[in-house]
Parts: sequence; structure tokens; C-alpha cells
Amino acid sequence: MAKQKEKQKPANQLAQNKKASHNYNILDTYEAGIALTGTEIKSVRAGKMNMRDGYARVRNGEVWLENVHISPYKQGNQFNADPLRSRKLLLKKREIAKLAGVVQQKGITIVPLKAYLKHGFAKILIGVGEGKHDYDKRETLKRKEQQRDIDRALKQRY
Repeated sequence: MAKQKEKQKPANQLAQNKKASHNYNILDTYEAGIALTGTEIKSVRAGKMNMRDGYARVRNGEVWLENVHISPYKQGNQFNADPLRSRKLLLKKREIAKLAGVVQQKGITIVPLKAYLKHGFAKILIGVGEGKHDYDKRETLKRKEQQRDIDRALKQRY
């Protein structure tokens, strides 16, 4: 009998916020660098990052990532930082100004979508999202279920 393949994330992807697409309509995305300490980047490379309740906030002309949990590095000792501390996102001034203008609108927020490595540097894909209502979430789930049934029927037919 054939061995079943395990689902595995790509080698450079470190973390993903699966709830973001469920809770928000993503209008636009930006790639941002993230300022981390030495032990934090080691922990992130080990995949010890949780972005589920995370969001970004524009403060004093800078974008800060809030409520993202990076577990303390096991061999970090006294050099470990607070797991839930605010972390600065590295964006261009033009992008920050654009984000600051968009977030002023009611119901718009900045959410982290993915964390990954690019040329050895940790990057965060952030999305400008508009909150979904419960009926929108149900509609999305219903559409996804219908598409799954269609794909299943086509696969059986051919």
C-alpha cells in the first residue's frame, strides 16, 4: 500500500494566520520586514510563532505589530524578550502613509497573514482587512463546500 503524504508547509514559510481570511475580507497586502532580537529570530526560524490574534497599528509614523506570540528560545536564558511585546514593522514611508490613511476608515484593520523567510530575513505579509459579518462568514463557508462537492464529482467522473 502506498505511503500517504503528510501535509507540509513550504520550507521558507514560518507561520500562517488561517483565521484572517475567515474573519476579514482582505483588500490589499503588503510585505514588511520585522525587527526582532537575536533569540526571537531563532525561535521564529524554529516555527514557534502564533499570529492568530495579531494585528498591526500605526503609531507616530511607524507600524507596530501587536499581540503576536513568539515563544522564548529554549537556550536563550536572560536574553529572551517578552513573548507578546510590540514589534516594529519595516515599511517605506509611502506605504506607512497609505496604511495610516486607510485605517482611519471605520471597520478597517491591518492583520498579519503569513510569516516567511526571504533571502535569510524574516518577512511578514500584512493585509488590510475589512471585518466580515456572521452571515458573510456563513456564505463563504457555503460557497467553499459547494466548490468542494463540484470538484469531488468531477474527479469521480473522470
